[in-house]
Amino acid sequence: MCAKIVVVGSCMIDFTCFSPRLPKPGETLIGNRYEIKYGGKGANQCIAAVRLGASATIIASLGSDTYAQEYLKIFKKENIDVSHVQIQENQHSGIAHITVAENGENSIVAVIGSNAMLSTKHVDSAANVIRNADILLGQLETPVETTLHALKLHKGHGLSIINGAPATEKIDSELLRLCDIFCVNETEAEVMTGVQPLGLSNMQDAIWKLLDMGCNTVILTLGEQGAAYASREERTVKLIPTTSVQPVDTTGAGDAFLGALAYFKAYHPGLSMNECIRRACVVATKSVLKFGTHASFPTRDSLSPDLFA
Repeated sequence: MCAKIVVVGSCMIDFTCFSPRLPKPGETLIGNRYEIKYGGKGANQCIAAVRLGASATIIASLGSDTYAQEYLKIFKKENIDVSHVQIQENQHSGIAHITVAENGENSIVAVIGSNAMLSTKHVDSAANVIRNADILLGQLETPVETTLHALKLHKGHGLSIINGAPATEKIDSELLRLCDIFCVNETEAEVMTGVQPLGLSNMQDAIWKLLDMGCNTVILTLGEQGAAYASREERTVKLIPTTSVQPVDTTGAGDAFLGALAYFKAYHPGLSMNECIRRACVVATKSVLKFGTHASFPTRDSLSPDLFA
C-alpha cells in the first residue's frame, strides 16, 4: 500500500537539559534533569501524523552510530516505512542540544550531521513513492536542493507543505513557488520578512511579504494565539484561535501542528483550510501539556472523536 504522506526530512538526536530558566550568555546554570530523545523536524512531523492514524514513509539520512539504529527501531514501532532511510558511513547522525526552562521556554542548537547528506539521488530512488503520495512534507534541516527536487517530482500529484524551519534570511524563491503551503512560526517569519517584533497587529504585513516572495498559501503559527493564514487568491488574513493552556514544554509543538495538518489534508480532503488549521491547533495545544517531542504527540484515541468527524 502506498503511503498517503511522504516526509523528506531530518532526523536528530535531542540531548535535553532541564533548567530553572534559560542561561544568559556566558552563564552556567545547574540543571535538574537530562534526557536523550529522538527528534528532528522531519521525523517529528512524520511521527505526529502517524499517531493520528496516517500511513507514512520517511526519506531521510542517518549516521553510522548507535543512535541511528535506535531511530530505525522507533520508526518501525510507529509503523513508519523506513525503506528509504539511508545510513551514511563515517558520519554521525544529526544532534540537537536543547535547554528547557521551567516556564516551558526552550533554546536549541542543532548540528545537522548526516542530514546534510540527504541528496537528490536519494530522492530519485524514492520517486514512485513521492509521486504516489497525497501529501509531501518537507523542512529546511536538510539540503534545499534535495527538498526542491522532491517538490518537482511531486508537483501535480498531490499537495505539498514546506515548513520554513529553521529560520533563514534568504530562501530559494523557487521553493516558495513550488510548494502549495508554506508554514512558519513567528520567529521564522521575523527572520524571513524583517517584520519585527511580530504580533497580531502586524502579522498580516509578514504574511503579505511572504506571498509577495512567491508563496501560494502561507500559514503563520502563533503559539497560544493559534494560527493565521492567507493565500495568493484570497489575500485576506484569517486568524484561527486555539484554547489557552499552561504549557509544560513547547518543544515540538510546531511539528505536532504540521504532522496534524498533513494528516487532516490527506485523510479529510473535504475539510476547509480553516477547519484543518483549527484541528491541527488542537493537536499542537495538546502536545505542550507533556515533556519531550514524540512523548508529547497525542495519539488518535487520546483526542476527542469529534476531531476526526
